[in-house]
Amino acid sequence: MKVKAMLVDDEIHIVRNLEKIIPWESLGIEIIATAGNGGKALELAEELKPDLILSDIRMPVMDGIELLKQLRGAGYGGEILMLTGFQEFDYARSAVKYGAREYILKPIDYEELENILQSLAAEIQSVKVSRMKDMAKWRELSELAYEKILLDLLMDYTSFPLHRLQEEEDRVWLHQRYWMLLVDLDDYSQMIRQDERERKLVHFAVRNVLQEALRSEFVEYAVLLTREGEWCLLIPLPQAGREPAAPLEVWSEEVQEAVRRYVKLSVSVGVYPSPVSAEGLADAYKKLQRSLQLALEKQAIVLHREVQEADPQGQSFWSLADRLVAGLTQGESPKVDAALEELGRLLKEHGMRAEQMLHFLNLHLLREMWAIGLLDSLQEQRVMGELERSMSIKELMDCVLLLVRECMQTGQARRKSPEVLMATAREYIQKGLSRDLGLEELAQHLGISNSYFSLLFKQQHGETFLEYVTRERMELAKSLLLTSDKSVTQIGKLAGYAERRYFTKVFHKYEGMTPSEFRDRGKPGNGEREKEEAYDGAQ
Repeated sequence: MKVKAMLVDDEIHIVRNLEKIIPWESLGIEIIATAGNGGKALELAEELKPDLILSDIRMPVMDGIELLKQLRGAGYGGEILMLTGFQEFDYARSAVKYGAREYILKPIDYEELENILQSLAAEIQSVKVSRMKDMAKWRELSELAYEKILLDLLMDYTSFPLHRLQEEEDRVWLHQRYWMLLVDLDDYSQMIRQDERERKLVHFAVRNVLQEALRSEFVEYAVLLTREGEWCLLIPLPQAGREPAAPLEVWSEEVQEAVRRYVKLSVSVGVYPSPVSAEGLADAYKKLQRSLQLALEKQAIVLHREVQEADPQGQSFWSLADRLVAGLTQGESPKVDAALEELGRLLKEHGMRAEQMLHFLNLHLLREMWAIGLLDSLQEQRVMGELERSMSIKELMDCVLLLVRECMQTGQARRKSPEVLMATAREYIQKGLSRDLGLEELAQHLGISNSYFSLLFKQQHGETFLEYVTRERMELAKSLLLTSDKSVTQIGKLAGYAERRYFTKVFHKYEGMTPSEFRDRGKPGNGEREKEEAYDGAQ
C-alpha cells in the first residue's frame, strides 16, 4: 500500500528535482499532485487527501505556514514537512503549534531528506495497516450486529424505533426493503435422528452454501438460521421499487441446486412475492413459513399469495398453533388446554385438510419445542417415531397430545417461572455491566435456549436484551459522571466500554451530548478539570 504525497513549491525547478532525485517508488510513496502555492495546495489536499505534504514556507497567494494552519483547522491529519531557508528558520518554528513533522533546510540535502521520508513512509504505512485491521474488525462486528438485528426483527424479538442508538450512516437499513426467500429442509425427520454435533454441522454446511449460492447475483445478502432446518435469505433491494433482475423462482432454483450439489440435501423454498420493509419482516416471515409448511411435495417452490390469508379457518388454525406454542413455552396449562379444545373443534370444520394440518402442527411443535429446550433428543425421536406411524386424524391427534405431555412434564421438572428467570437475569446483568456481556452467556447461565431467552426477555421488559443492557450502561455512566471524580475513560470502562471513543459515540447518540458535556451541565465549574477530555467529542 503506497503513501500518497503532494509537493508544494513556487519554484518549479525544486519540484522537478524532488520528483527526479528522490526514489519515491522504492520508498513506497506515490506523488499524486504538485502545487505552486498554498491556495492551490489547500484545494488539492481537500480533494485528494494525501498522507504526506512536502511544502515550501515562502510562496505567493498563501505561504506554507498559513497552509499548515488552514489544513489543521479543516481537520487534516496527515504529515507535513516544511522546506525553509536558513534565514526563515525562526519564522518556520512558529508553525510548531500546527504540527509540522520536520523542517528541511535549503539547499536541500537529498540524502537526509530521503532518510526522513523513508522513516516517515514506514510509520504512515504501519498506521494505515493498523487502521485497516481495525476497520476490518469493525466491519465484521458491524455485520454480525446487522444480522443480529435482522434476526431480532424477523423473529419479532425487537421493537422500533431502533435508530436511537444507530449512527446516521448506519440508519439506511431501517429504510431498506428486502426480497425474502425461506429455505426449509425437506427431510427434517432425518435430522432428528442425528446427534447435536451432526445437526450443527448440517446447519453450518447449509448456511455456508446459501451464503454463496446467489453471490453472482448480489454483492451481499443475509442468511439467517431461524430454527432447526430453516434459513431465511434477506436480499436488500439496490434501489427502491426496482424489479428483481431474475424471477424470484429462478433464485429459488439456484438455491435448491446449490444445496443439493454441495450438501446432498433436498430443500423447499418459500418466496415472498414483493419487497418487505424492515418493520414488516416478522409478519412476512410468518406468512411465508405457513405457506411453505403446508406444501405437500418435496423440493417445492412456493410463492406466497395473499389470498391464502383470506381463509378464516386457516387463520384460526395458525392463531391456535401460536397460542399452543406460547402455552407450552410459558408452562401455562389453562392456555394449553384451551388451545387443544379449540383444535378439536377446528378439525371437525376442516374435513379433508385435517390430516395435513395436524401433520404440520406436529412438525411445527417439534421444531419450536426443541429450539427452546423443552424436548431432548430421546423425547424428540419418540414423538417423531409416533408421527411417522400416524396416518389417521385420531393417530395424528394422539401424537400432538403425546408431544404436549412430554413438553409439560419436562417443563415442570426444569422450568422456573418467567418472573424468577428475569429477576435472575437482571441481577446477572447488573453484576456484568462493566464487561463484555452476551445474550448466549446469560441464556446459558439461566439454563434455557437463546431463542427462549430472547422471547421471554422481550415479553417481560418490552425491549431487547441489547436495548436493555445499553440503557442500563448509560444510566450507570450518567450516575458516575455526576457523582464521581473518575475520568470519562474510567467511567466508560466501568460501564462496559473498553474504548473511550466508542463509549463517547454511544453516549452522544443516547443523550445528545458527549460525556464531558453531560458532566459540565450537571456539575457547574467542572469544565476546567475535564479539559483533557474535551477532545472526546471530536473523535
